[in-house]
Amino acid sequence: MKINASEIRVGMLLEYKDDLWQVLKTQHVKPGKGGAFAQVEMKSVIKNTKLNERFRSSETVEKASLEETNFNYSYEDEDNFFFMDPKSFDQIQIKKSMIGQKGKLLTENLEVTISFYKDDPISLDLPNQVECKINTTDATLKGQTVSSSYKPATLDNGLSIQVPPFIEAGDKVIIDTRNLEYVKKI
Repeated sequence: MKINASEIRVGMLLEYKDDLWQVLKTQHVKPGKGGAFAQVEMKSVIKNTKLNERFRSSETVEKASLEETNFNYSYEDEDNFFFMDPKSFDQIQIKKSMIGQKGKLLTENLEVTISFYKDDPISLDLPNQVECKINTTDATLKGQTVSSSYKPATLDNGLSIQVPPFIEAGDKVIIDTRNLEYVKKI
C-alpha cells in the first residue's frame, strides 16, 4: 500500500530498497527555502542494520502488509521454538535469536500472535500479561517503605525482575511482557 512520506509514523513497517524496515524515528521538516521533507531513521528487520533517509513530502513509500496469525507455543530445542496453529494444526519454527528474552516467558499452550511478511515469520507478540512463579527473592529490610522500594527477584523461568517487599519465594505474580515488570500478586 503506497503512503505519502508525510504519513510515516514511528513503528510502521516500510518496504524500501528491497528490504523490510521498521521506523524508529521520524521528523517532518519544513525549511524556509525549498520543499518540506521527512527525515526518517529506520532499522532493517531482516539484516538488523540502520538507515537514515530523507523523503520529500511529494514522494510515496510502500507500507508493508503483514499477516498476523494466532499460534500456540508447543516446545523448544537448542536453536528454535515451535508453534502450532490451533485451527489447521500446522507447525512452524522460529529461531531463538529472533525472539530473544521473550522466549523465557513462553509456557506450554500459551497463545501468541506471529506476524508474517511474505510467508516468513518476522515478529512474535506475547499476551500483555503472563503468570509467573517467584523462585527466589531477597529478604525484606525492616523499615522500608512499601511505596518506593523494590527488591530483586528471580522467576522460575530464570528472568530477574524487581518486586515489592511483600512478595516472597513461591508466590505467583503477573508480569507485563512488554517491559518485563511486576504487575500484581495472584
